[in-house]
Amino acid sequence: MVSISEEPATNKNSSLEKPEMSYEAKCSLTIPIAKPLATKKLSKKLYKCCKIATKAKSIRRGTKAVGKSIRKGEKGFVIIAGDISPIDVISHFPILCEEQKLPYVYVPARSDLGAAIGSNTPCSVLLILKGEEYKDKYKECIKGIKELPNIYS
Repeated sequence: MVSISEEPATNKNSSLEKPEMSYEAKCSLTIPIAKPLATKKLSKKLYKCCKIATKAKSIRRGTKAVGKSIRKGEKGFVIIAGDISPIDVISHFPILCEEQKLPYVYVPARSDLGAAIGSNTPCSVLLILKGEEYKDKYKECIKGIKELPNIYS
């Protein structure tokens, strides 16, 4: 006879999931050029704006699409993930943004940036275009980015 054990069912994937890292821990893993880095409060505002902009289809995602949009002259602000390796993948974005006079900011983790737009795939760069549906959040984010210390002044 086969005996059946009375163990509670467990999710096999629960052991594979990583525990959520704190903001400070994520900041410690950022690349050296990740400046200006968004504060914890600003990061949350940026993620909310990303979520709303995604629903309005007013974002450009990924290095190729964002680079092309910036060169074409589309206006908005750029969010760059601070934990990209190798650095060469995103090192040209601050220069492109400064040439086009677009505000840009780094956030600590690309996984959080991907999650903010509703994707399971991490995202390295986002361009949030100006939109009427979320103009209050957009202005808040622009104001927060401009309040960050400028390292080139």
